[in-house]
Amino acid sequence: MVNTKVTLSGLTLDNPIIPASGTFGFGYEFADLYDINILGSISCKGTTKEPRFGNPTPRIAECTNGLINSVGLQNPGIDKVIGEELPKLAEHYKKPIIANISGFSVDEYAYTCEKIDSQKQVGIIEVNISCPNVHNGGMSFGTNANSAFEVTKAVKAVTTKPVYIKLSPNVTDIAEIAKACEAAGADGISLINTLMGMRIDLKTRKPVIANKMGGFSGPAIFPVAVRMVYQVYEAVKIPIIGMGGVSSARDVIEIMLAGAAAVQVGAANLVDPYACKNIIEELPEVMEKFGINSLEEIIGGSH
Repeated sequence: MVNTKVTLSGLTLDNPIIPASGTFGFGYEFADLYDINILGSISCKGTTKEPRFGNPTPRIAECTNGLINSVGLQNPGIDKVIGEELPKLAEHYKKPIIANISGFSVDEYAYTCEKIDSQKQVGIIEVNISCPNVHNGGMSFGTNANSAFEVTKAVKAVTTKPVYIKLSPNVTDIAEIAKACEAAGADGISLINTLMGMRIDLKTRKPVIANKMGGFSGPAIFPVAVRMVYQVYEAVKIPIIGMGGVSSARDVIEIMLAGAAAVQVGAANLVDPYACKNIIEELPEVMEKFGINSLEEIIGGSH
């Protein structure tokens, strides 16, 4: 009997599979399809201080082995998330969740994280400093080590829950940013968020997406994710949640060998709403095939 349990900052998950923020709503939307309690945890839709309508449409462009999205952090704002969305999720999901928080200033990050920190069902706060879809937003924090340090430090000063900083891959040296977050007190790192991408319509000769560019995700970016998780594992001593193009149980094993302690599944959910369920069901069989008794034993096993 294989052991799929993993631990993140003292939080034990039945398995490492977590739907990535922005690809699974607030979780309860999937409860009609299957028992979402099989999930290791859920990273909820990115939340900001104020409600956001998001970017203009069209927001999605298809690509070979992936897609580009430019949703722009559409969400009802922190007060409605706490007052309405989390209680709805609590009716269906009985495990600790990961709250994903975005912001447009250091003060805004601190304010929103402090509010979500008081929620009992939140086990980890995931701070998105990497979203490439919002003008003058998260990306500017995530591409500069000093800015990443300042956001991390400010959030840690007002929270009690473990804080994981979600990093952008759109940088020259991902390890430098991760080390800055660790130095500021981060409890863990999440990576990677989407790469920047663009499509042009041959008939109109215009960009497909109204915002011109967006976040490129899906299987095509998986090798980049594996490389960056590998680099960050060698640079820091805090746990890593790996993501980026993960779409199978084999991908989960590979990115854990690179250094991930848990794994988020993103774009695959948009293609197949049963993606996480299928991966969880496949995982024991793949573990047995490769002689893996416990997933915790293989974390960073390729180093």
